[in-house]
Amino acid sequence: MRERSTWTTVYLVRHGQTPLNESGALRGLLDPALDETGREQARRLGEALGSRGPALVVASPLRRARETAQPVAERAGVEVTTDQRLVDRDYGPWTGVSRESVVARWGSVDDAPGVEARSAVRDRAVSGLTEIARRAAGRTVVAVSHDAVNRQVVVAFDPGLGDPDTVPQENGCFNTLMLRDDGWAVLEVNELPAGA
Repeated sequence: MRERSTWTTVYLVRHGQTPLNESGALRGLLDPALDETGREQARRLGEALGSRGPALVVASPLRRARETAQPVAERAGVEVTTDQRLVDRDYGPWTGVSRESVVARWGSVDDAPGVEARSAVRDRAVSGLTEIARRAAGRTVVAVSHDAVNRQVVVAFDPGLGDPDTVPQENGCFNTLMLRDDGWAVLEVNELPAGA
């Protein structure tokens, strides 16, 4: 008799809103707290995802991700752990500068000197998420990261989604992923909790 395959559900979350999200600045490794809207988004995520019984709640080490993960973990009765591989893209000297001005000067954020390459973001995040999912094999994981990271991950797992820049990732959204024996599948992108 053939063994039943093991699958792990991963909810890949974008953190709640911060004041910098509204400013158009490249946030990267800056570490602002959630604003009032972001705290409400985190609360809704806690209700929506915490009740699904995650065995692990893992966040980027940045404050906005940890604060988003906390209500999920509290509802699930687990601790938030952090993983550096889920941290936001490093924009180097352009951190805190408006995206518009960087594009005006260099043609794109990718061409600005000192910015972490998309491939580096993708490789570290895919490796991290795969290792986290394997650690919780057959169970559910909530991973809280950032839009620049999430877009690279979902397109790596489903190239049919196209250019990562066109994949929607609203503050406080989640993407439903599944790791099976034959690899990753993207089931839903940019879902919002009820009431959002």
